[in-house]
Amino acid sequence: MTWTIILGGFAVVLYLVHPWMNIHAFRKVIGITLFLELFYLLGHYIMEWPFPTPIVLLQLLVVSGFGVALGVFFSQLWPLPPQKGFERILRTFLLVIPALGFGMGLQVLLQGAHATQAIYLIFAMAAWLGSGHFIRKEAEMKNIAG
Repeated sequence: MTWTIILGGFAVVLYLVHPWMNIHAFRKVIGITLFLELFYLLGHYIMEWPFPTPIVLLQLLVVSGFGVALGVFFSQLWPLPPQKGFERILRTFLLVIPALGFGMGLQVLLQGAHATQAIYLIFAMAAWLGSGHFIRKEAEMKNIAG
């Protein structure tokens, strides 16, 4: 519980201070978190999963926030290309594979050995969804090509 509060405070400061963390990124975090809360709530009633406690709901918010932040930072370093193709696939793999590792670390840190949620998958999914924050413009594509 202590790590959840510490990381939650750090996430709040990150979203308030950093210029890349705008309202669009925050709305994405809220949307992902609400979807996950409904998912685990329905899972409790339909499949008899453990009921999501308030600390679990806070953990979902923290993990979604850090995942989207990782995606936004990655998107600034390597903006999403405007057309579909191999570059998008490579970019996704180079983001999601390390995000799964970071997510596993968060899973152990937040929930210990007896996890009730797939924090590592939530973190990777949020990073992938956040990585579309910055999109490369056509003029930049022409400068790169020629």
